[in-house]
Amino acid sequence: MPNNQSLNLDQRQTLRLSAQQLRFVKLLEFNEPEIEEAVEKELDDNPALQVSEDSATNHNDFSNIPYIPPGNSSGDYSHYDFTPPDTGESLYDSLITQLRERNLSPVVEQTAEYIIGNLDPNGYLLRPLSAVLTDMEVSTGISPSPQEGEKALEVVKDLEPYGMGAANLRETLLIQLRHLPESEVRNDALAIIEDQFDALAMRHTHRIISALKLNESRVHDAIDLISSLNPKPGAALSSETFSNNVIIPDITLSEEDGEFSLSTGNRLPDLVISRTFSEAMKELERKEKKDEKKEGEFIASRYNDARDFIRILRQRQDTLLNVMGAILKIQEDYFRTQDVYRLKPMMIKDIASLTGYDLSVISRATTNKYLSTPWGIFPLRFFFSDSIGEESEDGATTLTNRKVEAEITALVEKEDKRHPLSDEKIRAEMLKRGYDISRRTVAKYRDRIGIPVARLRKDL
Repeated sequence: MPNNQSLNLDQRQTLRLSAQQLRFVKLLEFNEPEIEEAVEKELDDNPALQVSEDSATNHNDFSNIPYIPPGNSSGDYSHYDFTPPDTGESLYDSLITQLRERNLSPVVEQTAEYIIGNLDPNGYLLRPLSAVLTDMEVSTGISPSPQEGEKALEVVKDLEPYGMGAANLRETLLIQLRHLPESEVRNDALAIIEDQFDALAMRHTHRIISALKLNESRVHDAIDLISSLNPKPGAALSSETFSNNVIIPDITLSEEDGEFSLSTGNRLPDLVISRTFSEAMKELERKEKKDEKKEGEFIASRYNDARDFIRILRQRQDTLLNVMGAILKIQEDYFRTQDVYRLKPMMIKDIASLTGYDLSVISRATTNKYLSTPWGIFPLRFFFSDSIGEESEDGATTLTNRKVEAEITALVEKEDKRHPLSDEKIRAEMLKRGYDISRRTVAKYRDRIGIPVARLRKDL
């Protein structure tokens, strides 16, 4: 068979971002804690960059903010209700403290400690015990036997809060029940978890009554006991779970005499190029003008990096304020009334039409960013709302998804919990109220606001 070769020329248009553009995009993605960390890292890495000695100069304020007057912020957030820092004992520390009080062999104690280190923040051991023991042998050189591994795991399951070391929800509920004093209701609850867990999950009370030959009253008492158990026993002591609730706002909104103003958090230091590098650069430029030998590549590189970082950082802050200014322009009714139903349908393209920014820039500027207001802290994405249906001929405002969510929530709250409304029944009720939406739309917004399907809302 002949071996044919050919050369083809293909002309294509591609868009490539410059190094500075890529750096800007990366900084724009950062939220307030992340940008603070990036600034600290840049200060450590680049000797040409330093914090300004003039504390009166605020490089984080910008005068060209559309739609609103520029505002200054003192950086004092003491009047807002932030989550305090976690100063309590961690889940790991609590379990290790209890472990030290047990009279265990060295290998079993070390194995139990290693297992504790593999628990997730909710207290579950999601990996097979054999895999954990293999990792322990590789990382520590200690090789416990399977029997010692099982003994160590049983010790962990006997630590408080009860339910630690379980592989799944069913097991953690069983552990907690077995640590309760023996009683009829506890034994009934154990039987339901052990033999009828699927029926319990499906809310099929009649199947439980029939299979276990228990009367309805006893089944309901047992289910009430199961409902009182903690499905995430480790979460109460997990510092990781707690710390994830801490929110530092990226932008602050204030109002004075009916006028709104925006400012960035102002937690960032004012950055300048050090005088040493500035003077060194002037000397290099003077030498180049005299056609002397070029030198000082390191100085020029660090100087240019510092200059670019300051400019890009200011561009990031400017972009955030411009995007939030456009949001404020569109959603002014909400900001004046704090009525969530006054939020207008708004999408990223609407902000793009006001700011001139690319859609990707606006998406990055609003993702994982928060606005602090006198009445609370909100993610920027909170102010975006989908529209339901089309605008009426008289130009009336289209229906937003928040109104639909509120109506669905109201219907579910008033439903008969023994016969909860299906999505189709909710759709029919919504139609009676003047909302012509599909069953799929009902399911979409029900899921969005965290309402389970009808069978999971059934009162047992």
